[in-house]
Amino acid sequence: MKTLVIVAHSNINQSNVNQAWMNRLKEEDQVTVHELYKEYPEGRINVEKEQTLLLEHDRVVFQFPFYWYSSPALLKEWQDVVLTYGWAYGAQGTKLHGKEFMLAISTGGPAEAYQAGGYNHYSMSELTKPFQAMANLTGMRFLPTFALQGVRILTDEQLQASAEALVDAVTN
Repeated sequence: MKTLVIVAHSNINQSNVNQAWMNRLKEEDQVTVHELYKEYPEGRINVEKEQTLLLEHDRVVFQFPFYWYSSPALLKEWQDVVLTYGWAYGAQGTKLHGKEFMLAISTGGPAEAYQAGGYNHYSMSELTKPFQAMANLTGMRFLPTFALQGVRILTDEQLQASAEALVDAVTN
């Protein structure tokens, strides 16, 4: 299975977690790592190139830090311009049907903060519903989210273990 990992981090060089994940994923033969902010520093997305990348892969992964209960801005822009009517959804929009989709998310706050009664009041599943709806609309099968929470207090061993666990989730 060929997997496309779309990494959206506006400052990947300052991210221990997302950088470690990305670097580890780059070691996998069947994984293409695509860095949005590196590819499009000015924010002008090449729609045809992005759609071609999607067609060449069986599984699509969005990897990003959870910002303000959503993704970084460039990933949202990517969704807006790449997943077009008649291509990704609508009567003729079947190009993504049958592909798999998953999220790989990091949060600064601990897991306990993302639940009813927690600091953020909502679970990660509730907060990621728009991504689940996107997968449904485009005919992709939504896989379980890979989430690493409380990343500000990780040890080096925990960071490496999370990278290996992500590779396992992405490639199996």
